[in-house]
Amino acid sequence: MPTMWLTDTQKIGVAFCSGGGFFLLGGIMMFFDRAMLAMGNILFIIGLTLIIGPQKTITFFFSRPSKYKGTAAFIAGITLILLRWPFFGFLIELYGILVLFGDFFATIAGFVGNVPVVGPYIARALEKVGATASRGAEGQV
Repeated sequence: MPTMWLTDTQKIGVAFCSGGGFFLLGGIMMFFDRAMLAMGNILFIIGLTLIIGPQKTITFFFSRPSKYKGTAAFIAGITLILLRWPFFGFLIELYGILVLFGDFFATIAGFVGNVPVVGPYIARALEKVGATASRGAEGQV
């Protein structure tokens, strides 16, 4: 089985991102609990910063004009969650995530496709979402 070569800081970042994902999922399952969604967002942003570094994180969010719309939606969604509008904030944030991370869904689908039983189904869904997100981003240039 291949191993991933990550530094200790990147491994901690993966743990933070995973925790953020679990808190976001828990916040949705608890009928859009504001505290859990906020904690998930904070953990996700900290984890992303630890994985790729502070400079690359800022560059990722603000480097290209095609990502401005996604960044604005992501930040607006987090702000709405913190201002006690968790449902609408999450929907806007989800749009921002699709715009920002749509290019990565095909890569994630390749890894998830190897999971027994459910992997091919999840991979197929992620490929469709990634194709839709990248098609929408191309029209915005």
